[in-house]
Parts: sequence; C-alpha cells; structure tokens
Amino acid sequence: MSTDALHVHDLSVAYDREVVLRDVHARLAPGDSVALIGPNGAGKSTFIKAILGLVPATSGWVEVLGTAPDKARAQVAYVPQSDQLDPEFPISVEQVVLMGRYRRVGWFRRPRSADRDAAGAALDEVGLSDRGGDRFGTLSGGQQQRVLLARAIAQEAKLLLLDEPFNGVDATTQDVLLGVLRRLRSHGTAVVMATHDISVAHLACGHACLLNRGQVAFGPLEQALTADTLKRTYGEHAVVLAEGTTFLPAH
Repeated sequence: MSTDALHVHDLSVAYDREVVLRDVHARLAPGDSVALIGPNGAGKSTFIKAILGLVPATSGWVEVLGTAPDKARAQVAYVPQSDQLDPEFPISVEQVVLMGRYRRVGWFRRPRSADRDAAGAALDEVGLSDRGGDRFGTLSGGQQQRVLLARAIAQEAKLLLLDEPFNGVDATTQDVLLGVLRRLRSHGTAVVMATHDISVAHLACGHACLLNRGQVAFGPLEQALTADTLKRTYGEHAVVLAEGTTFLPAH
C-alpha cells in the first residue's frame, strides 16, 4: 500500500464530454503541501472534487492515503470559500466546528464531551474561543474562514483541501491560517490549496501545481513557479517586471 497522502497519475476529467482537466500528475507525502495555481476556469476546483471522489476520472486515477478517494473521505477535510455558505442559516459557530466530528460521532448522536473539547480547542487555535455561541452568519468573512478551518482541525484529517482560503481575508486571519497550516503540516497533515496569490503560495506551500485546463508544471516552488511557467499558465495576463518578479492581475 502506498504511503503517499496523495498520488495522482495522468488524471483527466470531463463534464458532458468536454474535457475540463487533462494529464495531471502529482504526488504528496504526509506533511507536504501544494498550491494549485491558475486562472478562473483552469480546473482547480475540479481537481479538488476529483480528490474528494465527487467527479469521475475519464482517464488516469487518484489515490488518497493509499486508497480510492471515496473510501478515504473520513480522513480528508475540505475548507470551502466562506461565501459559498448561506449566512442566514441558523447555526452556531460551535455547531459548525462540531460538524468536523460527525464521522466519529455519527450524524444522529449527541456530541460527547471529548468532541466538544476538540471543537473548543480548535476554536481557541484560530482565535475565536469566545464566539462559539454566536450565529455563524453574523461573523465577518475572515472570521467565518477561521471557523471553517477550525472545523477541519477538529476533524483531525490527514489530508486538508482548501479552496481559496486567503481570498478577501484580513492580515490577522492570514497570519492565523498560516500558523495553523504550519502546525498541521508539522504533525503530518498534507495540504492542497487552491490560490491566486503567488506570495501566499510561497508562505504556505512547498510545491506548486500550475493548471490551465491541463497541467503546466508540478514540483517544488522554485522549480514550478518560474516566469516561463506562469506565462504559459496565465498567457497575456502574466507580466514579468524588469527586476524579474512576475505580476499577476486579479482574476
């Protein structure tokens, strides 16, 4: 059995016969992290769905923690963009975090004291221990993102998937998220993070996977993130400045 947290070989995915992601290869060991980088429509979210086993591969395969994606879901945590959740839904912050314990507890059983302790510790780690009783929808966008990360912490997953976790958050939330990711990685959790922000990729990840409906590059940051690969990923939207840095306008 593979000891990889994630192993992707020659993956292609199609919707209604239209190929939206082609020829992706990736391999992550426990504690490794990869930034998925590319413009809107590049296939980043589709790649995450394939890792979760929510979309079928038209060719190639994905192996998560040594098994098929659908069999590994209990050990995989997903942190969506906070604006995908209905802010009017009447659910407390603590209840959102406790969702990370449901696979251990069961959907129709009451959380145990150990589960509430885990939720409380997760909220404390993201700096929101005093907001457990508040309705989730009343929190700011950055605070909601911290709660969603606390839910993943409480789950104690071995693979963490994040979809644009730093999009629109304040500096405090960014620092909290980076600190949590460092701690989780040091304990063996592998991280896959979709992002448009190259600076965040350098701060949070050791590898990069550049996508534009197909894989442009994959590897350690210094090898995968180059002026050439960014140009091939973003086309005319990538501008290399005189000092050698690359500016990517918002997408």
